[in-house]
Amino acid sequence: MNNRHKILAVDDDPGNIKLMMTALKNEFDIISALNGHDAIDQLKEHKPDLILLDVMMPDLSGFDVCRIIKSDVAFSDIPVIFLTAMDTYDAQLQGLELGGIDYIAKPVNLDLLKIRVRNHIALKVNRDLLKQKNEELEAALARVKQLEGIIPICSYCKKIRDDQKNWHQLETYITNNSEAMFSHGICPNCYEEQMEIIRNLKL
Repeated sequence: MNNRHKILAVDDDPGNIKLMMTALKNEFDIISALNGHDAIDQLKEHKPDLILLDVMMPDLSGFDVCRIIKSDVAFSDIPVIFLTAMDTYDAQLQGLELGGIDYIAKPVNLDLLKIRVRNHIALKVNRDLLKQKNEELEAALARVKQLEGIIPICSYCKKIRDDQKNWHQLETYITNNSEAMFSHGICPNCYEEQMEIIRNLKL
């Protein structure tokens, strides 16, 4: 099973694509696109873990592509690194405001590129793990809410009444309404009571 992360490299210059592939291919699986429309198609087909995106491209600019990506909830959490010769304050500001996570000026230093990609992939892995844990916690809380509120319990036999006015043993009720598992034991008082019963039986 291939567990390598996927990088989508988008640039209208095939030479730049080749340089990025050479720098990153030993660590990542590289998918390439030569224009914005192809980038969107590759995005939908492969859902990469990170996108290297040129800004100045015909038809759809990198900013246009980023805007499309960030407007789609299915892809909005994919980190975008802009790669461009348009290294101005305004351009960087626009790219970051659109949701880009980083901005690297051309000509790209390939060693710097590898480090940036590694770091942003690591951050994404941690964010995805945190998101998964939060979803698991929310699911657990939703199950707990099934047992929230005042539960009607008989003060004599300790049975619980459900919404249909039926009475159940406590263990049966919790088993049917949650995923809780029971580990059975015996408390000291009950132990003494049972031992007393056994002693009386032997007399």
